[in-house]
Amino acid sequence: MGLAALLLTACDGGGGGGSDGKHATRSPDSVITVKPGGGAAASPGDKVTVHSSGGRLLDIRVSAPDADEFGGSLSADGRTWTSSALLAPATKYTVVARAKGADGRTVTRRTTIGTARARGTFVGEYSPEKGATVGVGMPVSVVFDKPVRDKAAVERRLSVTTSPHVEGAWSWVKDHSGRDRVDYRPRKFWTSGTEVTLRMALSGVDAGGGVYGTQQRVVRFHVGHAVVGTVDTNRKTMTVKEDGKVLRTLPVSSGKPGFETWNGTMVVLEKVPSIRMNSRTVGIFGPEAYNLGSVKWAVRLTPSGTFVHAAPWNAGKFGRVNGSHGCVGMSTSDARWFFGHVHLGDPVTVVHSKDTVAEGNGYGDWNVDWATWRAGSALS
Repeated sequence: MGLAALLLTACDGGGGGGSDGKHATRSPDSVITVKPGGGAAASPGDKVTVHSSGGRLLDIRVSAPDADEFGGSLSADGRTWTSSALLAPATKYTVVARAKGADGRTVTRRTTIGTARARGTFVGEYSPEKGATVGVGMPVSVVFDKPVRDKAAVERRLSVTTSPHVEGAWSWVKDHSGRDRVDYRPRKFWTSGTEVTLRMALSGVDAGGGVYGTQQRVVRFHVGHAVVGTVDTNRKTMTVKEDGKVLRTLPVSSGKPGFETWNGTMVVLEKVPSIRMNSRTVGIFGPEAYNLGSVKWAVRLTPSGTFVHAAPWNAGKFGRVNGSHGCVGMSTSDARWFFGHVHLGDPVTVVHSKDTVAEGNGYGDWNVDWATWRAGSALS
C-alpha cells in the first residue's frame, strides 16, 4: 500500500473496510488521512497524525512489536489525532483508525508505517520490574546502555505518577560501572501501600548525535511494608523495624579500621542464599585476602560488595568488635532471619561509620539532600 496519505471508504454497520476498500461504498464523509506518508520510510522522531475531513474520529490505535503504549490526543473538534509518542527507528507500526461520518456510518481502516534506520539506538534498563512489590527505599531507576548527551530530551520523556500523590524528582547519576543513570525518588521514603507507575516514552527520542530510543514502556509496582534496618557501628547492633515497630535488635560485626562499612543509607539490591566471596573482586590482596566458598544468607546492599550475611567465623565478635572487611556480619541464625524479612528496596542505614556511600553505588540516593537532588535534574 505504501506510506501515502490514505483515503478511507465507508462500511455498513461499522464493519472494518479492508486495506484496499474493495467491499466498501465510497462516501465523501469518510475521508481519513494518515501521516507520515509519501511512500518512503518515515523519519525517527516523527509523530503520527490522523485526520478525518468528513466526520469525527472515534478511536486510534498505534501499535508496534514490544511496545506497551503509543498514546496521543484528540483535537477539540474530534477530527485530528496527534500522537504524544514518537516513531522509533527501524520499526513497523500498525495504525487502526475508526471514524464516523456525518451520515452516521463508521469506517475502520488498518495501515502500516515503517521507519528508517538511525545512526544508533539506546535502551534504558528500568528497575523495579513490572508488578513488583518493593520496599520503601526503592527508587525508580533507569540505566542506559549508551551515553546520554541530551539528558533533558530523555528526561522529558520519562514520568512517574503515584497514588496517593507523592512529591518526587528525577536526578542524574553515574552508576557503579560509569553508565548514565537517572533515578526518581520521593523527598522521603515511600509510604507503604503507594502505587507507582513509570512511563518511558523513549521511542524516537534523540539522546544526542542521532542515537534514538526505541522503548515504550508502562511499569507499575507496589510499595510494601516499611521494613527498615539501622546498623550502629558503635553499639555493634542492627535494629530492624517493620511499619515503625521494632522486630529485633541483632548483634553484628561491621567493618574494622581501614575497611569500614559504608556510612549512610543503602537499599537491598538482591538476596542470595549462598555465594562465593573472593577478596580479589573488591581489590583486597595480601595478608587481608580471603576466598570464602559458601557465604550463607547474603543480602546485597551495594554492587561494590557490601552485604549483610552470616559470618560464623566471627562468632566471638558480634556485638563486641567490628572485625569484617566492610560487610555487616552476624550469626547464621540471625542472618537467616534477616534474609527472610527483607525484600528488594528495603533501606538499611549505617550510622557512626566513616565515608558515605555514593548515590551511584547501588541506590545511595537517600544520602543526597533534597535541594541537591532536585538540582540533579536536567530540567531543573
